[in-house]
Amino acid sequence: MIDFNKPYLVGTEYSYIAEAYQQAHISGDGMFTKRSQEYLEDHLGAAKVLLTTSCTHALELAALLLDIQPGDDVIIPSFTFVSTINAFVLRGARPVFADIRPDTLNLDETRLESLITERTKVVVPVHYAGVGCEMDAIQQAANKHNLAVVEDNAHGLFGRYHGKQLGSFGMMATQSFHETKNISCGEGGALVINDPRLVERAEIIREKGTNRSRFFRGMVDKYTWVDVGSSYLPSDILAAVLWSQLEVSEKIQGYRKQVWNFYQENLSAWAEQNQCRLPVIPQHCEQAYHMFYLVLPDLDTRQRFISHLKASQVHAVFHYLPLHLSEMGIKYGGKPGDCPVTEDISDRLVRLPFHNTITPEEQSRVIEAIHTFKF
Repeated sequence: MIDFNKPYLVGTEYSYIAEAYQQAHISGDGMFTKRSQEYLEDHLGAAKVLLTTSCTHALELAALLLDIQPGDDVIIPSFTFVSTINAFVLRGARPVFADIRPDTLNLDETRLESLITERTKVVVPVHYAGVGCEMDAIQQAANKHNLAVVEDNAHGLFGRYHGKQLGSFGMMATQSFHETKNISCGEGGALVINDPRLVERAEIIREKGTNRSRFFRGMVDKYTWVDVGSSYLPSDILAAVLWSQLEVSEKIQGYRKQVWNFYQENLSAWAEQNQCRLPVIPQHCEQAYHMFYLVLPDLDTRQRFISHLKASQVHAVFHYLPLHLSEMGIKYGGKPGDCPVTEDISDRLVRLPFHNTITPEEQSRVIEAIHTFKF
């Protein structure tokens, strides 16, 4: 079976883990945590980057920093992972589900202003498949209504919009280092803070609500409980694994670009002949090469296509179900027809195997299996 995803080892992970043990510091904020954070700060031009145990926790930390309260509305695309909204619902917010563009599958910025009310506090654009949302228009609408923007950049590390790094537009952004991501430590994430005013409180919340970071910098002679908080720090063992991959990120990204281009070059004619669609990358976007997907003509074809690939020993999968039509989404007022593009795309999209170790031979087998599918 050609796996949809497979964990990737650079080769330095074990030696770095041993080095962390030799430093006698394997809990949070050790040597490898600091290296990883500094790398991401330099790459993104961020005021501060804080590693977290997951992108979900990074989103929760963002919600705490924004003092989300019951009565606040948060606008998110319906076509996203549940973590994007759970972080804000946990604070009492009400989700407002936005539809997506039919081309990039990102939040439809042309519908954004119609969703904004006096209750709206945050907009959370999701850079689907590592292709940038139309951040100029989103930021303009947010500034007009004095809203915070938090980028869910789980797919988009190393992607750019008009030459600027994804994750550097919003007041904050979140990253994922889950095993399915380009750069992975199994489970992990990061909060990217672009507004310097949030840095000190973010450190406090991440340190269980204490001013421990100020203590270690010699700014106070003891630390104590000063705010709400929780424990979002990953072990330095995980950070050691992360650092091993960040060190060779250019190599990883270069290989993923080859994988993406191989699919695109070998499936373009097939897609055109069979009324299917490949990913759309606008000229002003530089994608992160996170995934390769097909949009098939209808749900029945999609289901038969996945079964056909499975019989051919190829593991392909669909993606998000519309959040506004989920059990929880309906409780918040979601109903069929609210997000028609999301509802349509969710039924027709299929993702092909894509990971850091897939070989050209395996990709050729995937393409051969696709070409033998009968519509």
